[in-house]
Amino acid sequence: MAEKQEEPSNTQNGEPDSAEEGEEKKKKKLRREDLPPFEIVTGERLPAIFFKFQFRNVEYSSGRNKTFLCYVVETQGKESATSRGYLEDEHAAAHAEMAFFNTILPKCDSSLRYNITWYVSSSPCVTCAERIIETLKKNKNLRLTIMVGRLFMWEEPEMQAALKNMKSAGCKLRIMKPQDFEYVWQNFVEQEEGEEAKDFVPWEDIQENFNYYEEKLAEILH
Repeated sequence: MAEKQEEPSNTQNGEPDSAEEGEEKKKKKLRREDLPPFEIVTGERLPAIFFKFQFRNVEYSSGRNKTFLCYVVETQGKESATSRGYLEDEHAAAHAEMAFFNTILPKCDSSLRYNITWYVSSSPCVTCAERIIETLKKNKNLRLTIMVGRLFMWEEPEMQAALKNMKSAGCKLRIMKPQDFEYVWQNFVEQEEGEEAKDFVPWEDIQENFNYYEEKLAEILH
């Protein structure tokens, strides 16, 4: 998926945009803020073009300013059940991790056990990490494993501390291996209607990038 190119602006040459352009930008910003903070995408599968771009485990995630979260929820009790689906950040104030706990699993039944696995395009931000920690401490019957394609701002001390605190709270953090990307492709990515399912084709540096992020995560969590 090609990265979206921004329209040239006079501000790049040190000149302000016209008053009309500035007013239009202000209106657009207000409209974005007035929109709901997230959107639950109906269905279980995301478009292949989104997967190929957003989940790619590149070192520098230029243009990848959304989070895609695929989830599997296994509920164990008198009647066991499994549900799956995916969420994506739809608006500027959106966090897919927050959306999961607000809508998919707003409350845990103390008589049940929950085993949850996330496959996320990038690791949670500090705010979402705090929400995850809070939820795990509050619900001892919940187990959460997070498989991430990339590490988000891992160089920042605050982010490193958040990842360590997630581990201490019982969250299992893992970097997605090539086999994990294939699993997401097979179970969460939609195929073209009327066409046979296509095999997952790994990108050239998928293993190298996995090794890179796995090493960084190990250094942070040691």
